[in-house]
This record gives sequence, structure tokens and C-alpha cells, in this order.
Amino acid sequence: MGGDGDGALIEAVRDGLARLGDPAKAPGMQAYMKSAMPYRGVPAPGQRRLASEVFRAHPLADRETWRGTVLELWRGAAYREERYLAIALTGARAYARFQDPVELPLYEELIVTGAWWDYVDEVAIRRVGPILRAHRAEVTPLMRAWAGDADPWRRRTAIICQVRAGADTDLDLLEHAIAANTADTGFFLRKAIGWALRDYAWHDPDWVRRYVAAHHGLSGLSRREALKNLHR
Repeated sequence: MGGDGDGALIEAVRDGLARLGDPAKAPGMQAYMKSAMPYRGVPAPGQRRLASEVFRAHPLADRETWRGTVLELWRGAAYREERYLAIALTGARAYARFQDPVELPLYEELIVTGAWWDYVDEVAIRRVGPILRAHRAEVTPLMRAWAGDADPWRRRTAIICQVRAGADTDLDLLEHAIAANTADTGFFLRKAIGWALRDYAWHDPDWVRRYVAAHHGLSGLSRREALKNLHR
């Protein structure tokens, strides 16, 4: 999967992170994220500015180069911020035309090998979710399969991929993803269930109240998260 990446863009990302990095901040960032991979010490605003600057200076000619550059940044990362920039590149406006089901294997790799919430949530909500809504017939069966997958991060993706979908939420898919994971004791899956319901409650609070009341198997964590904003 993928082709040759753009070496100049990759070098500019790595050089930029080295230039902006703050060694005093890096250990705290690594500890907060419980990351085995070290940080350069570049907070999110600096990452965003660097991404804008580098992506504008190094336009990519085609889909294969874009995908290859993402994968080289991701697979070759020595610092966690390099992977954040790889994810940012997937969402760069110049490459919006590449957001279709063809790229789901790319996003699946980022989800499964990233295997932590800071990577997975961004990809699930901002990449997989929009592709799902634009290509329901093709992508819905995959999300239904991921909901029961052995990998917990595929499962989390299936649960939260409709966060921010509002009226465009496929309730059958949401209910399927929740039901497939209700009995799981994992924190990140229980939290995901509550988050997905809490987010949908902004659109239809009564539906969420009814759902929680009718599903006694929901964990306390999922239940509290789902109803958090409805008690205000």
C-alpha cells in the first residue's frame, strides 16, 4: 500500500519539529500520553503552524505520493509529533478529493498500529466518519464488522465514527456498535459508548434518555458519560 513519499516534505517536517522542539516540555508530554515513543516537545499550536507552512511549501502531485508520504512519516517516526503531522497531512484541504473508501486501508493501519486514543479518535471521527457518511452502502458493512473485531481500536472506531454526525447519524449502526461492545470491560470502549451517546444527545436528547433507560447492561461509566449533559 502506498507509493514513494515526498522526501522534501518529510525532511521539512522533521527539521521543523527539531527546530521548534522544547526539551523541557517533551518528558511531560510523553508522560501524559503514556507514550513509549518520545516527544520533541512541540505543543499542538506549533504543530498546526508547522503543518500549514510545510504542506503549503511542498504540494504533492497525486494520490500515491500523498499516501506514500503519510505512510513514510508514520512508519518512520522517531517522535510522536511526526505521527501527528502524518495525520494532519491526511486531512489537509488540498487532498480532500482523496477522502473516499479507497483510503480506508490507510486509516486502518493508522488505527491499528497507533493503538492509542490520541491517534485513533482523530482518524475515526475526522477521516473515517466523513467517508462513511459519503459512502454509506460501501462503508457501513465494514463498520459493522469492526464493531465486533478482535482489535479494540477498530471497535472504538466503529463506536465513535459518527460523533459530530448529528442528524446524519445512522442509528442502526450506532446501536449495533454499542451492543457489540456493551459487555466489554475495557475503559476505552466503555468511554467510547458513553461519548457516542452523549454526542448524539445534542441532536436528540430524548432518544438517548430512552436508550439508556432501556439498556440496563450499559456500564456505569457509559451511562454517566451518556447522560452527563442531560442533567444540566
